[in-house]
Order: sequence, then C-alpha cells, then structure tokens
Amino acid sequence: MWELIRANKRNSIILMVLMAGVLLLLGYIIGSIFDPAGGFFGLAIAPQHQLQSPQMIKTNHAGLWGIAFAATLWFILMLISFSSGDQILLATSRAKPVTHDNYPQLFNIVEEMKIAAALPAMPKVYVIPDPAPNAFATGRNPKSASVAVTAGLLGRLNRDELQGVIAHEISHILHRDILYVTLAGIMLGSIVLLSQVFLRSMFYSSMMGSRRRYSGGRGGSQAQFAMLVIAIIAAIIAPIMAYLLYFALSRRREYLADAGAARLTRYPEGLAGALEKIANDKSPQLATVTKVTAPMYIINPFKKKKQMKLSDLTSTHPPISERIKILRNMTHGASIKDYSDSFTSVTNTKTPVPPAALTKEAVALREASAEARKKERVEKQMRQVGDIMRRINEFVFLTCLCGIKLKVPPNYKGNKVRCPRCKRIHDLPKK
Repeated sequence: MWELIRANKRNSIILMVLMAGVLLLLGYIIGSIFDPAGGFFGLAIAPQHQLQSPQMIKTNHAGLWGIAFAATLWFILMLISFSSGDQILLATSRAKPVTHDNYPQLFNIVEEMKIAAALPAMPKVYVIPDPAPNAFATGRNPKSASVAVTAGLLGRLNRDELQGVIAHEISHILHRDILYVTLAGIMLGSIVLLSQVFLRSMFYSSMMGSRRRYSGGRGGSQAQFAMLVIAIIAAIIAPIMAYLLYFALSRRREYLADAGAARLTRYPEGLAGALEKIANDKSPQLATVTKVTAPMYIINPFKKKKQMKLSDLTSTHPPISERIKILRNMTHGASIKDYSDSFTSVTNTKTPVPPAALTKEAVALREASAEARKKERVEKQMRQVGDIMRRINEFVFLTCLCGIKLKVPPNYKGNKVRCPRCKRIHDLPKK
C-alpha cells in the first residue's frame, strides 16, 4: 500500500510540473502579445528598416511579466486552496455538516472504514441536499479530510453498497488523492482563467474597433499578426491540454480507489452494486457540479445522452460498466493484486496499479451483511411480482449475453431492441 501511495505522489508531482509548464508558457505568450514593441522570444519587432541596428535588439520584458503574472495568479489561488480549499469546495457543493444523531448508519460506516484504512483522524461527514446519488472526498491531508454524500445516495443504497462508496472515498484519502485534486483543480482553474481573460480582452478590443498601430513597415506588422495568431491558438489549446492531463490521471485514480475499496470492505459486490444503481438513476443532474469539481465525484456527475467510449479522452471517469465488470470479476480475493488481475482480464490492457504495489497480500472475500441480504430478498420479491404482472400483460422477456434482462412492452412498435448496457441488437420474436 505504501508503494501505491509513493507512486501516487510521484505521478502527482509530474502532473503538477507539466501543468505549471503549460501555465507559464501561456503567460509568456500572452505577455509577449501585449508588449508595445511586439516582442517574441527575446526580440523586439521594430520597423523593417531599423532591424539592421544592433541597438534595437532588446530583451522581451513583457513575456517575463506575463510569466510573473501567471505565477502570481497561481500562487495566490494555491494559498487559498491550502488554507480553505476544502471548505470552498464543500460550500460550492452546498454540503451541510451532519452529526451522528442525524445519520447514525452513515457515521458508523465512515468510522469502520477509517479504522480499516488506519487513518489518523475521523473524516468530517457532510450531506448534500440533492436527489442525484453521488459522493466525494476533499481536504489537505488524512488528518483534515471530509467525506460528502448526497441525500439521493443515502436513499438508494443498502448498507453494503454505502460502505463500498465510503470505502472508495476513504481510499482517495488514504492514497493522498484529495490534495492532488484540490491543487490540480486550482492549476486548471488558473489556466482557464488566464485564457478566458485574454480571449475576452481580444474580443472586446475587436468589437470596439481598437487595434494596435505601429510605425514600422510590412515586416513588423506581419510579425505582430503572426504573434497574435500564436497567442490566440495557445489560449485555446492550453486549457484543452490541461484538461486532458487532469482527466487522464483522474481516471487512473478512480481505478485505484476502486481497488482500495474492495480491499477495505472485502466485498467488491458492494461497490459494484452501488455504481450500478448510481449509473442507472434517473434523477436530474447534480445541481452544483462544475467541470473543475467533476473529477472529485465517484462517478461523472454530468448527465450524457450517449454512452461514453473508452477512447474518449475528455471523460473525467472510466466507463461505469467496465468498473463494475472488474469488481464483479474478483472471485478469488479482494487484495490489490486480485483487482489488478481482474482489471487485466476484463480490459486486456496494462493494469493501473504500480508493479511495486502488487504484493501477495491475502484478503479473503466476505459474505453480504444480514441487512443487505434481507433488503436484497425484499427487492427480489418485488421484482418477481413485477415480472409476473408484466407476463400477464404480455411483455416480451429477453436475456442479453451481458446478463441484463430486457422487458419489452406489448405496444412496442419495432422488431428489434437494443440492450442499454452492452448495445447488442436483439430480434423480437414474432407474435
């Protein structure tokens, strides 16, 4: 486990350095375009007939001022994130602190997972008054962490499923992901803010009909125009690059948190069932989510009309169906290595778990809790009653290869039906 934490820290530093490079380069390019001399890469663009004079070559101080401004912006936002970033995120999400008296089961589960993960302090517990089921963790370190769940999550999950979600968030705390998400979010916000300020200022200038005038010849004007085009392209591409860096590692961390949750609970089906219920929930989109805060949640909180492809680099999370299959394929144990073996078996790709973390730790699977088994029996009975009623009403039942049971109403007009999970096409039997 410590090898996994060290690998997370190392990858976080690499990511932060790359994003810092994007931010500073963007600041340099934008600063250069505002240089009255039109300087770029250390040279000032003077009139063509004056370029022969060595005295006209000078250092581009505007580019350096752009770097200084970008670094100052990031430093100020980083200080804010270190001092009160978690409280800002909780306030933005409208999360309310709750007590053991109000939510005893939730507190008991958080305490169980805190003990299992050997955290130094009990995370603070928050509830978000929103019907969309979801959850996230935040904080500077394991000593000052917080876990927030939505009211919709508490209302839809049984105890084992809720434990799986809490274990996932506790794993983020244990792996030191929460500080990374906060700092990377601030870095991403700085890049987006700097790009938006520049693009909006250029748009405003063009709308007002103002333009820079230079006393030089055609060479200077062409160079300044080229510089302007480069700056605009950089301001558009930089946030995209930062998003891809941010999201790529965020997806990897979700896999590792799933592995940690299976290890802490010794019951992968709990998290798998929770992910399935959350993914199939029909509630409206989470009201307070933004693009910067989306990677914090256990699943992508943005509602999408189409299933996300595995190759979609703009996704903040791995595909839910894939995460569920990996967890349900863990039939031999609940260790990190068991998760890694299941990941490779399901995806046919390299495991996200660092090789040094693949120890031969034996973590036996446990049975479902009595409460969860009782609730599952009640739900199964309700489904059976519903199926009987549908058969009486002449519904057509089809079982897909992925395991889902399709229930087609008698007034369905087509002769084919698509599985909502795996997208296979099934022919309906003729009546």
